[in-house]
Amino acid sequence: MYIPSICYNSLKNLALKLLGSQKMKKYPLTEYRWQQIIHNDVHSDFYYGVTTTKIFCKPSCHSREPLKNNVLIFKETNEAISAGFRPCKRCQPTGSVTNTDWVAEIKAYLNNNYQQKLTLSTIAAECHGSPFNLQRTFKAESGLTPRQYLTDLRLNKSKKLLRTTDLSIKSIALRVGFSSDTYFITVFRRQFMQTPDSFRLQKL
Repeated sequence: MYIPSICYNSLKNLALKLLGSQKMKKYPLTEYRWQQIIHNDVHSDFYYGVTTTKIFCKPSCHSREPLKNNVLIFKETNEAISAGFRPCKRCQPTGSVTNTDWVAEIKAYLNNNYQQKLTLSTIAAECHGSPFNLQRTFKAESGLTPRQYLTDLRLNKSKKLLRTTDLSIKSIALRVGFSSDTYFITVFRRQFMQTPDSFRLQKL
């Protein structure tokens, strides 16, 4: 079903009103549907959402092939939106996807996966766009590059752990996604003008 270009929030509110309190229908991921997804069938009559990214696509989308266990099937776009999924920027199942909505989608992905090793290419593949376009759009909308946003996110998560746990600096560094405690300490000192140990002592 094609839906004209309107902002995501308005579309989501419309979907919620249409569905009301009805229980979300579940459609099976049959082998035939799975083959349509992995072969980018343009004649399919459904949409699929990926639970790890909360993005939904047309089966014809040429984004990275999802893991089968992470796929949910929807018959209508409003069902996917009501279930908390956002339309794919690449295949645009609802029509045009605004840059604001796409950046919100990217931020949601980073917020849920900051502990992982993430490169610009990985983020772009998961959020269904090219690295160049993602970098440019994210910076234009948020004022930060994806890397800067991710670093700030990891640092804020580390501050919470420093305040509330007795985990070692190395454990905290790895838990929030830094490659090593040495790099974590360097970035923390550059951002806050003190070491993680000094910051932790302030809570005592």
